[in-house]
Parts: sequence; structure tokens; C-alpha cells
Amino acid sequence: MKFVTAYARSDVFVGVVHEQKVVHLSKADETIPNTMIECLELGESFIEKVQRVLERAQREWTYDLHDVQLLAPIPRPTKNIFCIGKNYADHAQEMGGVADRENMIVFSKAPTTVIGHGAPILRHADVTDQLDYEGELAIVIGKKGKAIPKEQALDYVFGYTIVNDVTARDLQERHKQYLLGKSLDTSCPMGPWIVHRSAIAHPHALHIETRVNGEVRQSATTAQFIFDIPTIIATLSKGMTLEPGDVIATGTPAGVGKGMNPPRFLQSGDVIEITIDQIGTLRNVVK
Repeated sequence: MKFVTAYARSDVFVGVVHEQKVVHLSKADETIPNTMIECLELGESFIEKVQRVLERAQREWTYDLHDVQLLAPIPRPTKNIFCIGKNYADHAQEMGGVADRENMIVFSKAPTTVIGHGAPILRHADVTDQLDYEGELAIVIGKKGKAIPKEQALDYVFGYTIVNDVTARDLQERHKQYLLGKSLDTSCPMGPWIVHRSAIAHPHALHIETRVNGEVRQSATTAQFIFDIPTIIATLSKGMTLEPGDVIATGTPAGVGKGMNPPRFLQSGDVIEITIDQIGTLRNVVK
């Protein structure tokens, strides 16, 4: 199942993509909430309700996929987006460092960074000269948990989406930390949807590719993670509660603009497309 937050006919709603149609879930079943986080908080009963809707969906509950605007699946997360830094050894190397295989780097992006598939990424020319892209697999947490054991970690995953961890490299370096460089408005494109975990049996065997203006810049597989998904979830939850709707970006592979010689940063008009197997393509243009 592919879950979206969409806009059509002056209405923002949670939908499920089925046969190139988007089913408006709260119209199909009034007990289904109208925001993604509220839907996730229902737990397994949400999936059961959706399955029943798909069995009896009628035409008036659906839109053609091309007739809706896809927003970010979680348009406004309740927390900062969790991000794992240098989770691919080759990316750590291109950034002039060595991967730490014992202690993961964790930083965050503000909720105000989030935009959807097709929305413009602001160039922020008055703030940065080094706007960069980072294509990443993102985890969406589906149930509340703390001190989650690795062997149970995947049970806490609702599904997977794509994130572009847009970064102002000069701000990142100037302030000696990541938050400002990672949190410019529009710097977290997310989507186009969340694919339920049941549709992705092997999340550590997904190919990820980033293209800028059609040129392949990043090409890797999640098998190259230094810290796998269970380790990430277990580490984050050791002293902190994870909740439905929390988003975790798992890190980017080599091929970012900063790592090229000479560096090639984003400019107005650039088109960034991030494709991950079994999920789809997240496309945004720099404005």
C-alpha cells in the first residue's frame, strides 16, 4: 500500500494509491482520521480499515492520481526529522573524513523544512552559496516505543519514504553544527508517498539513485549502510521515546555536490530526482 497526503477540490486528505487512483479514506470510512499521524496512531486497525475500504471503494471516493496534488506524506511532523550522518563509508570519505562504525552521527531538521513531491526548493541565495542535495531512504515510525530491542525494531516501522536532505554546506561548516545548515525552509522534500512495510520485505537491499538535471550523481544500495535500520531505531530509542509519525532519514551515499571536484552546488532551475526501488521517485525543482 502507498499512503499519501493529498490536496484536491479544496480538501486536504489522507489517501491510498490503488491502480493509479487515490482513494479518499475519510470519505470512504468516516472512522478514518484526516491526518497521517492520527491514522498511524490507530495502529494495525488503520491497515484493517484501509483493506476493507479497498474491497468496496466506489468511484465517488476516488481521484485520478494526476488530478491531485501530493503533499509530503507527513506535512508537518510533530518533532524534528531525525537524520543519520555519514552512514555510507564512501560519503564519509568524500566529505574528508572516516566513517565511525561504533557511534552514529545523529542530527535533525526542523519540521518547517518539509515540502512535498513537486514543490519548489527555495534557492536561499541571500543565505547560502553552497546549497546541496542528499538522497535518502526514510523510515516512518508506526507505534510508540522506548528502549526498543534490535530484534523487534522493524515491528515499529510503519513504512518507508524518500527524503532529500537539502543542506547549506557553508552554514553547516560556519556554525560548527548541523541544525542551521539543515533547516532552511523547503530543505526537506519528502514523498511522494509512504510505502507500507509489508510491501518491502528487504529494506536493506534497495537501490537508491539521485539525478540532477538528468545526470546520475548518486547510485548505491541500502546494503551499504554502516548502521542498519534495527540499529538506528534501537540507538535512538535507548533514552528517548519514538512515536507514530516520527521520521528518520537513514543517511546519504557518495555523490553529493560538495564531494565533487570542483564542487557543484544547486542553482535555480536545477531538477533533483531521487529514485528508490519499490518506492518511486521524489522530484523537486530549485526555485
